[in-house]
Amino acid sequence: MSARLLLLEDDPAIARTVAYALERDGLAVTHSLLVHDARQQLRRTRFDLLVLDVGLPDGSGLDLLRDVRGAAQTVAIPVLMLSAHGEEIDRVLGLELGADDYLTKPFSPRELAARVKALLRRTGHGNGHASPAPAAAPLFHDDEPGQRISLRGQALPLTRREYRLLSHLLRGAGRIHSREALLAAAWGDDSESTDRTVDTHIKTLRAKLREVDPEREYISTHRGMGYCLDV
Repeated sequence: MSARLLLLEDDPAIARTVAYALERDGLAVTHSLLVHDARQQLRRTRFDLLVLDVGLPDGSGLDLLRDVRGAAQTVAIPVLMLSAHGEEIDRVLGLELGADDYLTKPFSPRELAARVKALLRRTGHGNGHASPAPAAAPLFHDDEPGQRISLRGQALPLTRREYRLLSHLLRGAGRIHSREALLAAAWGDDSESTDRTVDTHIKTLRAKLREVDPEREYISTHRGMGYCLDV
């Protein structure tokens, strides 16, 4: 079965060119012109990768990216952002929101196809050219009803906030999560929480993980971007 890709692009000419390049490589492409249509497609279909344009008539691909990274069923889907803007702030914002890669228009369809295939290989989504991703299950087990997480079969002594934080990292393992996203996942609307709160809890989580497996650091820091759970 081919990897399924959702393309959000309002320029029909660009969409046709991109879809042709991807389908030639064996990918199944679904095209949406509007953010609203893409949201409907995500409710109906499980996709292996998303290619999202930033500027759309009814909003921004960044808005859809926020939705994707905020929902448990879509948080792990790799995302490639497209934009006509070359400004650094656009790229930084997309990456901070959880995009895996960023391509500025105009671009070569061959380059886009190469980046898509690289993302599929790296994340293990789809098949064909994609290779299996390292599975988190043998290392971690997240008992969501009981709000308990085990590492290598040993239950971790987590507080409620630590559980929410680690569970969010685990659902998006291998992906960089911004401090803002981690705050929203673990603290919600608690206005007293800050980036420093996230840093403090990450430090505590690392210590607890190290007690079970002292030979490995599971949470990596990406300066200026956030944290990633490596499994």
